[in-house]
Amino acid sequence: MKTIQSYIEFWPYYLREHAQPATRGWHYVGTSLAISLLITLIATQRWGLIPLVFLCGYFFAWASHGLIEKNKPATFTYPLWSLGSDFKMLFHFMTGTMGRELDKAGVAQAE
Repeated sequence: MKTIQSYIEFWPYYLREHAQPATRGWHYVGTSLAISLLITLIATQRWGLIPLVFLCGYFFAWASHGLIEKNKPATFTYPLWSLGSDFKMLFHFMTGTMGRELDKAGVAQAE
């Protein structure tokens, strides 16, 4: 596979690597938990628990890749773009625009 040079190229690749709805669902769970936990830790100033934010965020994502999608998480090759894309994917899900993004990336959707 060729190396992806820009985020504009990466986003459709990222969506194709998350083609299964269940994979995206588990990413939404992990990202939402990580955000909630981070807000809680900031509010309570329990800085020693920061590693739990990463554990929540990555556990659900990596498990879904291994168990559902059967591919290697993009995090290992493109860590920052992948992290940003987790938030972008959650945003599109929450705003009801994920279907349009999947269509543009060429990801077939169940009827």
